Parts: sequence; C-alpha cells; structure tokens
Amino acid sequence: MRLNAVREAFLKPLQMVGGVVEKRATMPVLANILIQLSQNRATFIASDSEIELRSSMVVDKGEDGEITIQGKKLIDLMRSLSDGCQVDLKVNNQKATLSASRSKFTLATLPANIFPHAELGEVTYKLSVPGAKLKELFDRTAFAMAHQDVRYYLNGLLLELRSGELRAVATDGHRLSICDTSVDMPDAVDRQVIVPRKSVLELTRLIGNGEEMVHLEFARNLLRASVGESVLTTKLIDGRFPEYLAVIPVGTDKTALMNKDEFRAAMQRVAILSNEKFRGVRVEMNSGMLRLIANNPEQDEAIEEVAAECVTNNLGIGFNVNYLLEAVAAVEGSEVMLCLRDSASSCLLRSKDSERIRHVVMPLRL
Repeated sequence: MRLNAVREAFLKPLQMVGGVVEKRATMPVLANILIQLSQNRATFIASDSEIELRSSMVVDKGEDGEITIQGKKLIDLMRSLSDGCQVDLKVNNQKATLSASRSKFTLATLPANIFPHAELGEVTYKLSVPGAKLKELFDRTAFAMAHQDVRYYLNGLLLELRSGELRAVATDGHRLSICDTSVDMPDAVDRQVIVPRKSVLELTRLIGNGEEMVHLEFARNLLRASVGESVLTTKLIDGRFPEYLAVIPVGTDKTALMNKDEFRAAMQRVAILSNEKFRGVRVEMNSGMLRLIANNPEQDEAIEEVAAECVTNNLGIGFNVNYLLEAVAAVEGSEVMLCLRDSASSCLLRSKDSERIRHVVMPLRL
C-alpha cells in the first residue's frame, strides 16, 4: 500500500478519528488507526469496541491496500511536520515508512484483518437532521449527563423521537436538562434511544459549526451518524431511562425574572468564596431583588444582589452553584426565569416565553 498527499489533507481525517483511539486499549489493535486505500480514496478508521469513527480523503496518488498504524504516534508525527509539505506513506513487509522532505520514519504495524468493525445490521429507521439543530440539542443538555455513574443508563443522553419533534434529555440524578426541536420526519415514529456520553461528545465535535446535514440510521442496538466525509457508529446503552417528566416541578408560582448575563456574573463571583467541596450558594428571592450568599469553612462570605422581577417575598433555598451556572448558560435569550414551588422544591430554569428548553436543579441543604 502507498499513498501520497499534502500534510494538511492527511492530518484532517486523522485528527477527526483520533479522539476515539483507545489510550489504554484492551486489545493492542484498538490503539491503532486502520488505513484503507481504494481508487485514490483513503479511509481512516478508529474504534474502541463501543464506537467506530471513520473519515475519508482523496489522495494525490497511491497503491490500494490496508494496514493499521498506532494512532497517537502517527498523529503526533503528522502534526510535527511543516505546513504544506508532501507526505508519502508506504507499507512494505508489514512496516510503514512515512517520508516528508528530509524526514523519514519507520513505524510498526498490525494487520488490517484483525481490526474489529461495527456491523450496523438491519436499519429500522432513518432521519436527517440539520447539523445546527442537533448541535443545539447537545449543547443545551449534554453537560447534565452523568460520568461513570453506577446507574449506567445515566451515562448518556436520551434521544426521543416523536412525530415532528426530536428531544434530548440528560440527567445525573442531581439535575435535568431538556431541549426540543422540530424536524421533518418521513413517518410517524415514537421511540427512545440512549446515546453513550463519549459518542455524544464525539458527534458534537463532528458536527462542528452545524452547516452540514446529519444523517441518522437506527438499528436494534446501534446508531450510525454521517456528517460530510465522517461516519460514526456507536452502540446504544441498553437500559430504561428514568421517567424524567415526573422530575419537572409543577405549581412553580414563585418566580424571579432577571438578566441572564448579570445573574451569571453574580454567581461566578460568589462561587469564588463557596465551599470547595459542596459549592453551595443560598438564593433569596425578595421583591425586586434576588440575593446570592456563599461562605466557606475559612469564614469567607460573598453576597451579591441582582435586580429581578420576583413574584414572591422572603423565600430562601440552597443550590450547587456550578449546576446553576451551567443551566443558566444553556437557557436561550437574554433573560432567565427561575421558578420554585417552595423552599424545599427543585428549581426550574427556562426563558420567559418558551418551555422548549428547560433545566431542573435539585436543592442543596446548607
């Protein structure tokens, strides 16, 4: 096998798949990137046995074949080469030689036939979504996913398909985020899938600025997403997502409406003096003003007041300030509405005129 291309063209697909390469691979071949060349098109494939990501490029000239090369070394070498240089990759007797200008590197390889592939199987449903819409769903909710929780079904993001609507839901048990968007669906459908955390992050990266369409293919326990020259195939989490609608507080008639940027800035300041372990901040709602109070074991204290339209008086409650900050940042518009039922209830954060994006934060006892 042999392929020749300019460094930047080579580096782009390598970096695209590089995030999937296993750093501590259970199988040696999973630390490698599979390179396939056929009819002047090179395809780079990485896998961690749960996710497979492939990206393609057109090469200037080459000889068909396939091989696997350790991903990190290959990417690091390609990054280190000078801009605009011509790169030649040649494989002979299971040794890969990388040449560029006056540089020459010889790399160990593993045969392509031992590299695992993700077989999608029978596709049960297809859906095309504008990249900008899918990116917004992820950006508004993914931060609330759990990380290495024993409740494995929380370590991912729920995608819920209903007629004409796509919903993303994420929760770690302490907070919940929901975002809805309208999409063109060819058929009436009602289904839920849980996409693993790493797959959500990789897909968000693939979507980039959201200019391209994302083509989704659903199989029994796999999801395939195609974006431009890249294709991501991921296993789905086999579990039942919690009944998230039951978590959304009702009867939240005690509200505070304020400027989102002012509220965030005030929280960021009081967070500096909050308890480093629990990150607690007390929120007090009074007529025309919302007060934030934080302190720590070193006897430091921070008090901030934010102008707010409050429909209540003398109501105080504690929250994790980091959870509030992330939720407020994901609310659309220039204003944020904080909605409570009482001093022991969860908090609902949303924009003034829409419930398309909602965030729920559990209270914290201070």
